[in-house]
This record gives sequence, structure tokens and C-alpha cells, in this order.
Amino acid sequence: MTMSLSHAAYRRALRVMPGGNTRTSNFEKPHPTYLVCGSGAYVTDVDGRRYLDFQNNFTTLIHGYGHPSVVDAIRRQAGLGLSFAGPTVAEIELAELLVERVSYFEQIRFTNTGSEAVMIAIKAARAYTGRDLIAKCDGAYHGNYDVVEANVTTPPLAGTERPTPKGEHSGVARSALSDCLIIPFNDIERTRKIIESAADRLAAIVVDPLPSRIGLIAISADYLTFLRNFTLRNSSLLIFDQVLSFRLGYGGAPVAKPNFPDLCAIGKIIGGGLPIGAVAGRTDIMAVFDPARADRACVIHSGTFTANPLSMAAGLAAMTALPRSEFDRLNVLGAQARSLIAEAFASVGIKGTVTGEGSLFRLFVGPEQVASYADTFAAAHDPRLRSVVVRMRERKVLLSSIGLGALSTPMTGTDIAYLAETLEEALRSLKSEPT
Repeated sequence: MTMSLSHAAYRRALRVMPGGNTRTSNFEKPHPTYLVCGSGAYVTDVDGRRYLDFQNNFTTLIHGYGHPSVVDAIRRQAGLGLSFAGPTVAEIELAELLVERVSYFEQIRFTNTGSEAVMIAIKAARAYTGRDLIAKCDGAYHGNYDVVEANVTTPPLAGTERPTPKGEHSGVARSALSDCLIIPFNDIERTRKIIESAADRLAAIVVDPLPSRIGLIAISADYLTFLRNFTLRNSSLLIFDQVLSFRLGYGGAPVAKPNFPDLCAIGKIIGGGLPIGAVAGRTDIMAVFDPARADRACVIHSGTFTANPLSMAAGLAAMTALPRSEFDRLNVLGAQARSLIAEAFASVGIKGTVTGEGSLFRLFVGPEQVASYADTFAAAHDPRLRSVVVRMRERKVLLSSIGLGALSTPMTGTDIAYLAETLEEALRSLKSEPT
């Protein structure tokens, strides 16, 4: 049997990279699919197979591949200079665009990744409050920073269990976990007891309005109001992690004014496909980054490629090409996708459900409802989900390994119909196999 080019590339990679990869998220058995090019909503692998891509580099590529404005901006900036020691006007322009779009963005500071954006938001909160403790939700992912790497894929907290931060992966410092407080998502009473017991140490609560690892379940209005009111009373900060969920609308995830966060970490779509992140928020809090502060108490934040001109140019082009009308169109398609996915489960007669909002969806095989991290944890370990994702890939549709999908602007209703058709085929194939 002839070895595929992807398989051959993986064997080659194993000789020079641990596990054959640089991103843990790319690890797949028996080997990953190596990609070579993309156009519109499609990608092509090294073996010449063409896929309808709902991964979009883990929700980043909201314009898919090869958007003319983004490509032209990168090409133009590359001819002027790849990076400089000094700032560029494009950095100001992208900052102005984002501050104009989001009413609670007063000032902004760019980073190279979403993980870094969360990291410096936490540092800003500690500098501003003079406290160290950070609260995060059980099951939520906030990037690769020790204090928020706790309890991401660990079993959910039991109803009466005292929350203990658990660094499930090697390399997370035990000392960092002592500055992390775990709270249950959307559970007001349990959260109240936990944070009140440590209120005098609490610098900030970090929360994602639509956490993908918890199940792509929206934060409840009551829970958000509770968090906002508690942090105000306690002189702590509320930090939104919208690295992924910023694609939900023209101004990011919808939130009413009384519940505006103090700081917000964003990334992914704002870079036009290039590395980027940012933290934005109130001017008085963002002032902790000001190197001209007389009290010499500024938070040091630099980085060789921070606000590099290629990312700034690509991000400005990508965001300019996303008016309100385009978000509205994408969100309508997203609603259609979730509806058709639900219909596919019903048509085949396999239990399952779909979650998400806007241009995002996540499918589950087994449960008929996912409303909590406990539901998500149980469903995520069902081998049938992995089987469905693989069967869809065999039929030339790409989803993430956890069943997460993101739409891109080149997609149309035809693509959404094909997604549902392919899912139905994958489910029928699964059902036909002997148990």
C-alpha cells in the first residue's frame, strides 16, 4: 500500500520535532493532514485533496483564504519593511478602528498572541489592584499561561466539592496554582461562596462570554450581572477573554452597558490571519502600561514582533472588510448551520445536539442537551464524536477534533447545506456499523 504524502511528511517531522509537531493542537492519530494552500472557503492538502474548511485555523480566518484586500495589504507592507524597531502608523489605525467599534475599549495595546493578551491583562489587573488572585471558570481555556492553565480538561467539580486548581499538564508551576481560584460557570450561588471566601485577595475574574471548551455555551445574563456587581463592590476587575468570541459581532460578543468588562483580551480575527493579540479597556487601568508614569510602577510589556507592521496591515484590511452587514450575514448563516445540524441528527435517528452562537457551532454526539461543563465533559469523551469528525474529513469537510466549526465570509448557503449533507452521511455511516 502506497504511503500518503501526509503520512510521509509526519514520519519526516518525527525525526526533528517532538511528536512531529510544534502545536499540540495539530496532533492527530495516525497522523495529521498536511495542508499546502487555501482559496476562499477551501484548503488543499499535500495529497491534492480539497476540503471545505470549517476549522479556519481554529476560528481565526474569518475571511477564509486569499481575501484580496488582506493579500494586497500584506504584499504592500512586505515591500516597505517586514518589521522595525519603531512603531508604524498602521498600529494607530488598527487601534482606532477597534476603539471606535467597541464602546468599552478606551485604549488598546497589541500583543503577538491571544495567550499573551490574557497574560498581560492579568498583569495589568494585579498592578492596578495590588492583589494576586485570579478566578477562572472550571473547564475554560484562556491560553498557555500558568495561572489560567488550571482545570481546562479535568473532570468537572462535583456539586459540593471544594474547588482545587489542578494543573493537568506537565510544566505548570504549583506555585502559580496557589494564585488561581476555580469557579463553576453560570452557577451563581456556588460561585458566590467561593469568591467571597477569598475576596480580599481577588485581583480579577477572567471569563469568556462564549467559552468553547466549556461547550460553546453562552454566559447567562444573570451570571454576568452577578460577576460584574461583585467585582465592582470588591474593587476587583472583570476581564473578558474574547480571543475566540470577538467574531460574534461588529463590536464583539454582545453585552449590555452595565456589564461592560474593565479589560478585554482579543485576538484571532483582528490579525487578518497573521499572529496577533490585544488587550483593551478603561484608560485608568491601561495607564499601568504607560512607561512615562512618574511612580515608575508601569507593567513592562514589549516584544520583538509586538505590533509588527505585517500583522497591523493585515488586521486593518481584514477588519475594514467586516462591516456590520457582513457580521449579520455570517450570523444568519451560522443560525442556518446549527438548525441543519440539529435536523441531521433527527433525520438519522442518532442522539446529538449543537451549541454555539453567531458564526460558531459545536456538535456533540450522544447528549440531547449540553448546558454545562459537566455535560460537555461527558460528551467530549464519547468516541463517536471523534469518529464523526474523521468521517466528515474523509468526505472533504474539516472540523476541529472537538466538533467545533467556524464560518468564513466566502461561505454561502450552498456550503452550509453541504456541511449538513456530509454530517448526515457521516452519521448514517456510524449508525450502520455494528456496536
